[in-house]
Amino acid sequence: MKIIINAHIITMEGQDYENGFIIIDDKIIHSLGHMSDLKIDDFDFAEKIDAHGSMALPGFIDAHCHVGLWEEGAGGEGDDGNEDTDPILPQLRAIDAINPFDVAFREALQSGVTTAITGPGSANVIGGQFAAVKTAGRWIDEMIIKAPVALKAALGENPKMVYGSKKQLPSTRMATAALLRETLYDAKEYVRQWDEYEQKILEDRPDFDFKMESLVPVLRGQLPLKIHAHRADDICTAIRIAEEFNIPITLEHCTEGHLIAPLLADKKIPIMLGPTLGGRTKPELKNMSFDIYKIFEEAGIPFAIITDHPEIPLSRLYLCASLACQSGISPKTALAAITIHAAKNVGIDHCVGSLAPGKDADIVLHVGPLFSLDAKISAVFVNGIQRL
Repeated sequence: MKIIINAHIITMEGQDYENGFIIIDDKIIHSLGHMSDLKIDDFDFAEKIDAHGSMALPGFIDAHCHVGLWEEGAGGEGDDGNEDTDPILPQLRAIDAINPFDVAFREALQSGVTTAITGPGSANVIGGQFAAVKTAGRWIDEMIIKAPVALKAALGENPKMVYGSKKQLPSTRMATAALLRETLYDAKEYVRQWDEYEQKILEDRPDFDFKMESLVPVLRGQLPLKIHAHRADDICTAIRIAEEFNIPITLEHCTEGHLIAPLLADKKIPIMLGPTLGGRTKPELKNMSFDIYKIFEEAGIPFAIITDHPEIPLSRLYLCASLACQSGISPKTALAAITIHAAKNVGIDHCVGSLAPGKDADIVLHVGPLFSLDAKISAVFVNGIQRL
């Protein structure tokens, strides 16, 4: 066991401790509370870490990035994020392309990012499976929290431009939506046939289809479609299709979400916002604004803040949240957007996103005022091991 003492603990569970302790048992949080309640003689600690009044925060989480699939400084050799040879590729798995030795993981870890949700890009209508991984570990299989954690889909400019330039489907928004519908319909039929076969309604065993098999968890409501959509009309298309097939979705980027805030407040769909730090490098970003964070906060819409690494380096997630805070949202909302809301939005809040007994011991020791650009990360723990 090890213990962190004299920390200002922000749990993101509703109960904070101005001067508290955290006991770590192997990979998980054993207990935490006020220093005045600590009975230190009841434990045998192998290590004691004095936080000297620093904040103890949950490890930061980026709910949408592509770290390890577009490697730093590797050029085409390290570009494994888009298999743009077929617009429908649900069977691709991020874990087969992530390079955990990419320097971006180490830099993110040093900046307090302990979990990354990473996967294929948005060239395809359906691009493959995302994974939730820790930013520390010896190999990717050791780093996985959940894989798959979502199935990537994309609407709007990207698939339209990629395949339009090849003179093939889809080259319009209509065709992108039609391909997604057609694929979901085929998967629904595939599920029906297998269900009826297993119930002995059908005598002949259906043919196995690897693509369709990868969509089964989506049709059964067990896995969300992680839908890339910047423009408000594309966001509405994503919602329309999700409701037609009664499937779970999350909305990625949601750049023009402020234009339809009442709809999003009503639908209560998990939303990943960003990146807003950067230029308007393509037409879909013309309405990009830091104002979206305040609009969403006032509308009561929870959101995660994302970097979309390598668009913005994963190590700059805290900076993105700091700038959102400067745009007018509360520090509490900004912190939730890179901790508990990010975890909830991707369905891994049972183990990360807050500091509580039984959760992974992913802890950031933070020196200075929260979201001050002068603040520093003094220590980072992942699965109970101090990595910085």
